[in-house]
Amino acid sequence: MSEVLLSARGLRLAFGGVKAADGIDLDVRHGEFLAIIGPNGAGKTTFINMTTGYLRPQAGRIEFEGKPILGLSPRAIVRRGIGRSFQLPQLFTEHTVLENAALAIAARRGIWSPLAPLLRPRWRDEAMDLLDRFGLRAVAEARADALNEGARKLADIAMAVALEPSLLLMDEPTSGVAAAEKMAIVETLVRVLRSTGVTAVFVEHDMDVVARFADRVAVWSQGRIAALGPPAEVLADPAVRRDVIGIAADA
Repeated sequence: MSEVLLSARGLRLAFGGVKAADGIDLDVRHGEFLAIIGPNGAGKTTFINMTTGYLRPQAGRIEFEGKPILGLSPRAIVRRGIGRSFQLPQLFTEHTVLENAALAIAARRGIWSPLAPLLRPRWRDEAMDLLDRFGLRAVAEARADALNEGARKLADIAMAVALEPSLLLMDEPTSGVAAAEKMAIVETLVRVLRSTGVTAVFVEHDMDVVARFADRVAVWSQGRIAALGPPAEVLADPAVRRDVIGIAADA
């Protein structure tokens, strides 16, 4: 099997005069945790949206497992094995956490019939096992809108994992989460994803999280990749420290 799971070449997309993607070339390797960092408006979420079918680039190509995916719908891309979570958790807030997990499992199996009981015993057991892995068993019967932000983020990502992706793209998984909770939440995510062999790409603004958990870091700047490499190398780059982290080069 090729080391490369996802390959993007020459991606270009402009909104008026703003270049959200200006020749993006990136390979995502099997099994890695790749962090994407950069200032707001640099094109980070645009890349995720192009990869998952929510936006189509004006030029370039994206291949997943050696096959082109541009032009496929978001649902078709999920079926190919690419999942995503959003900056704002996409949960059915009027339902319990357990029901949300069961809905994701039903979606994976292509079962949408109103005649099929949502929480049949087999599905309930599978949903509870999923929530267990994310440390959410204690809130399984709580409504999604009653959760704190950290638990909402975990539940949102648990639903994406229920679809059994090979690649998961996460848009700011720690945004809005209390500082004291961030590391524990990312530790849970990394543990679950590594145990199931899921490759992950995540947009992140917390450099402590990036330094601790990323295998590689890609720096976005004005629709381009300005730097790419191991965290220790990239985060020590004077230009990255000045333009992304906000630390003077001589600090």
